[in-house]
Amino acid sequence: MGKAGRTAKKRPVATAADEESARGRLLSAATHLFCKNGINATGIDAIIDEAGTAKTTLYKLFGSKTNLVHAVLESEGKQWREWFIGAIEAGGGDAQTKLTRIFPALKQWFGEERFYGCPFINAVGEHDKDSRQFRAIALKHKKVVLAHIEKLAAEMGAVEPETLAHQLALLIDGAIVAAMVSRNPGVADTAALAAGSLFEPAKQKRQKRAGAELAAV
Repeated sequence: MGKAGRTAKKRPVATAADEESARGRLLSAATHLFCKNGINATGIDAIIDEAGTAKTTLYKLFGSKTNLVHAVLESEGKQWREWFIGAIEAGGGDAQTKLTRIFPALKQWFGEERFYGCPFINAVGEHDKDSRQFRAIALKHKKVVLAHIEKLAAEMGAVEPETLAHQLALLIDGAIVAAMVSRNPGVADTAALAAGSLFEPAKQKRQKRAGAELAAV
């Protein structure tokens, strides 16, 4: 057959749905590998192998490994916040009841097979401590979580809601690191005991106020 009679093969055109699917697979693969093995230890080839995509697709969608790391942290942060806030709000109840759900929820998370710690703590921990790129994303994530805890602390009647929120956040971070190192979900129970002593002043304040209101009747 002559050249004129040949039918040229056209490359398939990637649709928006194809790119969205590839993006999802790359995010899922990168999330798993970054959390399990570390960001620095995970190369581009390992990510595309697990995602089943081409290297050109990764660079087309994300531009660089650094941009992919940022996308993973943003995605993971959003999903974790939705899960965490949903877990402590589920079932309703007063503010203290909601706050006491924090550590049972964490214990459940710690017991999962793919629990590898907090991706934000891990990312900041394995990079240059003077670098701001991952610290900024981590602080943005922490700010949202703190704001919700502080709101509940205020509703509970804490004298200094912001301080209580930061105290609980320290217990949360400590429990996450301890669970990652020990692989023991029970560290959440110890953190819950420590948190209980933080709630006591607010409880006493409510009881005192309730007593004063009764006496005034």
